[in-house]
Amino acid sequence: MPTEAQIAGGHKANINNPNTSQESKENSKKILDNEFNGGDVPKASENRDKNPGNVAGGLKATLKNPNVSDEAKESAKERLEQME
Repeated sequence: MPTEAQIAGGHKANINNPNTSQESKENSKKILDNEFNGGDVPKASENRDKNPGNVAGGLKATLKNPNVSDEAKESAKERLEQME
């Protein structure tokens, strides 16, 4: 089941999509204004806590990724240490 943030995000994307009709854009704007406070809804990530195991896995992957800057690796290392 999609969250309010996901639904509002879909309507926002529709409004900014050059391939959708003006009628569709107007419908999305109306829905955002009437049902989602103009699109001002909590982010999807604010609705639930993150799984610490997944966060740690992502940080570990950052440390091993050769395409990541040294600064980002240092930040990931510090965050991992804080989790322990």
